[in-house]
Amino acid sequence: MSGSESLQPLPGAGDTPQRGLAGLELIPRRHYGRWVAAVAVLVPLGGLIWAWANAQLDWSVVADYFTASTIIVGFLHTLLLTAVAMVLGMLLGVIFAVMRLSSNPVTSSVAWLYVWAFRGVPTLVQLLLWFNLAIVFPTLGVPGVFHVQTIAVITPFMAATLGLGVNEGAYLTELVRGGIISVDEGQHEAATALGLSQAQSLRDVILPQAMRVIVPGLGNETIGMLKMSSLASVIAYSELLNEAQKVYFVNARVIELLLVAAGWYLIATSALSIGQYYIERRLGRGLQRVRPRSAVERLIIHVLERISARRRGSGTA
Repeated sequence: MSGSESLQPLPGAGDTPQRGLAGLELIPRRHYGRWVAAVAVLVPLGGLIWAWANAQLDWSVVADYFTASTIIVGFLHTLLLTAVAMVLGMLLGVIFAVMRLSSNPVTSSVAWLYVWAFRGVPTLVQLLLWFNLAIVFPTLGVPGVFHVQTIAVITPFMAATLGLGVNEGAYLTELVRGGIISVDEGQHEAATALGLSQAQSLRDVILPQAMRVIVPGLGNETIGMLKMSSLASVIAYSELLNEAQKVYFVNARVIELLLVAAGWYLIATSALSIGQYYIERRLGRGLQRVRPRSAVERLIIHVLERISARRRGSGTA
C-alpha cells in the first residue's frame, strides 16, 4: 500500500488521519447520556409550559395591557431611574475607588467606611431611609443663607435615585478599584515618565485600560439595577411594577399584570445583555486575534456544520 493510500481521513472527522479505515462504513457513536439529559430537562420544561398555558389565566388581559399607556410610562420611568442611578453610582464608584487607593489614610478610611456602610444595609432599608429623611431633617440648606423643606426636595424619584445610586456606588467602588489594580504598574511609571499628573494618568492611561476589566461587571450591575428599580414601588415611585400594581388593585388580575411587567423586564435586560456583549467585544479587540462570535453566529455555524457532516456521511454510505 502506498504512502498516500495508507492514511485516509475519516469522513466528517476533520483532517486527522485514520489508519486502515478506507472503505469501511462509518457508524456514528451513540451518546445515550445526552439523550437522557435532554429528556430530563425537556420533560419538566414541557410540563411547566403546559401548566402555564392551561392555567386559569386570561391571556387577553396580558395582551391588552402589555402596550397600555400606563405600563409604557412606567417602563420609561424604570429606564430613566436605572440610567440616573447608574450614572450616580459610577461617579461615586470612581471617586471612592481613587480614595481607597490613596496613600492618605483619612481619605482611604472614609472610602472604606462608605463601602462598609452601604454594602451592609439592605437596599430597601436605604430607600425607606431616604424617603423618610424629612423626619430627621425637616429642612435642608445652609443656616442663615437659605433653606428648603426636605419633603419638597426628597420626592419619590429623588429618594429612589439616591437610595439606588448611593448603594450602587459602594459596589462599583470595589469594581473600579479592582480594574485599576489590574493595570500593570509599568503603565503608572510610564505615565509619570511622560510628565503626566496623577489625574491625567488616571484619565488618559489607567482608566481606559481598566475598562476591559470593569465593563463586564458594570454590565451585570446595570442589569441588576434595572431589576432592583422595582423596589422603588415601595415608596410610590411610578415605575413599571408600581403601575402594574395600580392596575391589578382595580381589576384583580394580579398574575396577568405581573406577567406584563415581567415581559417588559425581560425585553430590557435582553437589550442590555446584547449591548454589553458588543461593548466587551469592542474593548477586547486588541487582546484577541479573532473576534468572539455572538450566540446567534455560533448557533448558525453549529447548524451548518451538522448539516455538512450529515451530507458527508450519507455520501460515504
